[in-house]
Amino acid sequence: MTARPLIGVSTYLEADARWRVWELEAALLPAGYPRLVQRAGGLAAMLPPDAPEHAAAAVARLDGLVIAGGPDVDPARYGAARDPRTGPPALARDAWELALIEAASAARVPLLGICRGMQLLNVALGGTLVQHVDGHAEVEGAFGRHAVKPVPGTRYAAVVPEETVVPTYHHQAVDRLGAGLIPSAHATDGTIEAVEPADAAAGWVLGVQWHPEMGEDVRVMRALVTASAR
Repeated sequence: MTARPLIGVSTYLEADARWRVWELEAALLPAGYPRLVQRAGGLAAMLPPDAPEHAAAAVARLDGLVIAGGPDVDPARYGAARDPRTGPPALARDAWELALIEAASAARVPLLGICRGMQLLNVALGGTLVQHVDGHAEVEGAFGRHAVKPVPGTRYAAVVPEETVVPTYHHQAVDRLGAGLIPSAHATDGTIEAVEPADAAAGWVLGVQWHPEMGEDVRVMRALVTASAR
């Protein structure tokens, strides 16, 4: 039997998590993430925030990496003043996930960035973010849906060649693209909804602005798992 590739997924670190009789600090990951990895044929491993110098050792044990959605990236990371609508910083998570992205890039470990993960990938490569966009998170705490159209000839278009309706919840977006990145999907309002390296030699790297873990389409995650199995 072929071993299922091990896919690490970054997590939240919440100071006031509550479940049953407990209210404690907790490393959290919405269950949709590991379920999507499992449905796509992988084994899921949670990666709570750690010291950035441990990122390379963590990535060395993985076959693939997912940077999950979550809080806004600290604008200081891309040299911008904080917009009043930007959420509170998650400094430890920013540092840890940026180190994971750097380590995965150096080791050529397949990488998928989801929502915040796509934004952080862009920032890691010197890009910037729009700190507020309307229409992509219409109701607080509830996912919306909108159409996403692939850019022909891209890795994303090879995985999902047709326009699809995707689960979405974000109020920030890619502004200036990071070095070497190209857009590989757009929303109807022009928002960049997926990014990837222009050079295939960079390895299997993809960022998507929506939340595939909240939908039924496993193609993006399956593509990561397939690349990781190699």
